[in-house]
Amino acid sequence: MGGGSAVVRVLRDRTAGRCLAGVVVSGLGTSALWLTAGIWVKSLTGSNSLAALTVFAMWAPVLAGPALGALADRMDRKVLLVRGNLVTAFLLVPLVLVDSGRTAWLLFAVLVLHGASGVVLDAAESALVAGTVPASLLADFNGLRMTANEGVKLVAPLAGAGLYVRFGGPAVALLAAVTCALAALVFARLPVRRSPATADSPPAGSRRDELAAGLRRIHASAVLRPLVTAGAATMLLAGVNGAVTFAYVDEVLGRAPAYAGVLYAVQGAGSVAVGLLAGPLLRRLPERLFAAGGIAVFALGVGARTVSPDTVALAASAAIGFGLPCVLVAAMTAVQRETPDAVLGRTAATAGSLMTAPNAVALALGAGLVAVVDVRVLTAAAGVAGVLAAMVLAAGARRRRDATASPRV
Repeated sequence: MGGGSAVVRVLRDRTAGRCLAGVVVSGLGTSALWLTAGIWVKSLTGSNSLAALTVFAMWAPVLAGPALGALADRMDRKVLLVRGNLVTAFLLVPLVLVDSGRTAWLLFAVLVLHGASGVVLDAAESALVAGTVPASLLADFNGLRMTANEGVKLVAPLAGAGLYVRFGGPAVALLAAVTCALAALVFARLPVRRSPATADSPPAGSRRDELAAGLRRIHASAVLRPLVTAGAATMLLAGVNGAVTFAYVDEVLGRAPAYAGVLYAVQGAGSVAVGLLAGPLLRRLPERLFAAGGIAVFALGVGARTVSPDTVALAASAAIGFGLPCVLVAAMTAVQRETPDAVLGRTAATAGSLMTAPNAVALALGAGLVAVVDVRVLTAAAGVAGVLAAMVLAAGARRRRDATASPRV
């Protein structure tokens, strides 16, 4: 089956197609809000530190992924997608009251709750899709989902910035609320009568044991453990790379800060491209080899940021955008395929937490390092570390293949 026909089959699958539509609709408003949150806080308080803290507010709920993901194993997943988006829409409405530094706390509170809702909804969607979309199309779906996410991020910044400049932060918040409500309507029309989560009971044991079920599943799996570990390592390096972007633009390229927007757009285009290719490539390559190749491309892109020509800068951004999603798509597809339905929600959320939390840590770490270490040293070190991670993952794939091919004695 060709890659093009697989994409068509995904889009024709009513559940997969509507899930993708929900991702696009809700992602437009969410990306616009998250982009403008820092600008909004900066304009209200004049504080760069508080503006930067908006990023932490968005990422913080990822640390509670196992607990939040458990909701996707306890509730009807379709109902959770509908109600979760509606609740998020209502939570965003009070942001129209944020009009000064004294009310900025409300924006932070909503960002934390919005982030928590995103963790729950991502887990519910991953589990619902795994139970309804044919296993042969999961990689194509996850690739298209990445394309949808990154494509929205190319449009949302312009929409959010324009709306903010013209009408202010409350207008952006209302846009996000409307898109969440529309996403709820899309998910309400999913052709799923009974969520897979209702068919199985959660694993018996204490509350603590239940929350750790996803972590145990990942640790015990020879398939999931290396992929999730590689994803965490790659996202750590991605955080360092993100933290030094403005210093790279200034000190290496000698450009104005706005040039970072050009690099981000090229990076997003790279991620859109790999999302379309992920399914066909994963049908031809082992997951570890696909992920390792992506990490290597990402690492070479980061390492190339030690030199200054614009052509190299643009090519490096495209390579970063193309390579970074590979390990994430491979890991999530493996989670959906390898995990029993009863613990799929919390396992997906746990995998997401393990792979994305290092990014938040590295953003803070990189922001401190860039003040005392030359940006070229940081990008070179991150590039070398990425290549080593790719080599380790590829070597593991080769050993696994050889072990599988060896005859039993």
